[in-house]
Amino acid sequence: MVKTVKTTMLGKVYLLGAGPGDPGLMTLKGKALLESADVVIYDALVSPAILAMINPEAEQINAGKRRGRHSKAQDETTALLIEKAQDHAIIVRLKGGDPFVFGRGGEEMADLRRAGVPVEVIPGITAGIAAPAYAGIPVTHRGYSCSVTFVTGHEAAGKYCPQVDWGAIAQGSETIVIYMGLHNLPHITTALQAGGLSPDTPIALIRWGTRPEQAELIGTLATIVAQVEAAQFEAPAVAVVGRVVELQGVLGVGSRK
Repeated sequence: MVKTVKTTMLGKVYLLGAGPGDPGLMTLKGKALLESADVVIYDALVSPAILAMINPEAEQINAGKRRGRHSKAQDETTALLIEKAQDHAIIVRLKGGDPFVFGRGGEEMADLRRAGVPVEVIPGITAGIAAPAYAGIPVTHRGYSCSVTFVTGHEAAGKYCPQVDWGAIAQGSETIVIYMGLHNLPHITTALQAGGLSPDTPIALIRWGTRPEQAELIGTLATIVAQVEAAQFEAPAVAVVGRVVELQGVLGVGSRK
């Protein structure tokens, strides 16, 4: 349960999207906040180049969550934000990508509001758009796809819906962008095929999208799991499923060289 605190002289919390990693994709407003922050509580996937923008006098706290390696539980992070707001003017909650796209920003904002803490969201560029773009894959294209669905491949226990309806997604969108799906890729690819997608449907995995170490793995729903094992391809990665992946061979050649 979130404890309500007095609102007199409370600092303000900014839920700031850091973008996918390339520091050039940080918004001007976000950069200005980092440079003036008193406290920055950041996630694991925020790139070192973004962290380098933080005011050197600011307190920096790692609240990152990676599979099997959680620095802080969600309740602890929220409690920490409330605590810091009582002593500091500008508190930045720095999140990879966008706070409201699989970033738990809505949960944190609701808890802060209930506690009487002023809070503002500063959007960031989400990896589901930026990583494919840097790989030369447009998520929509007039000749290939007029619809795109963003879905998480990592479902939390106790969430509002116990299971993603992969069959409906397979039939409902021409491009599917999957966040945090590498661990569950065997299940996801099988479910998409059971939902009607051809085994030959193209899929791209993009690791560390927009960073210098970005890497891509291109295959089909039938082959990609074996390719991941053979290449020892690891998270973090987003997956793009659909005919737009075919454009990577044309638009992606030399696009980030």
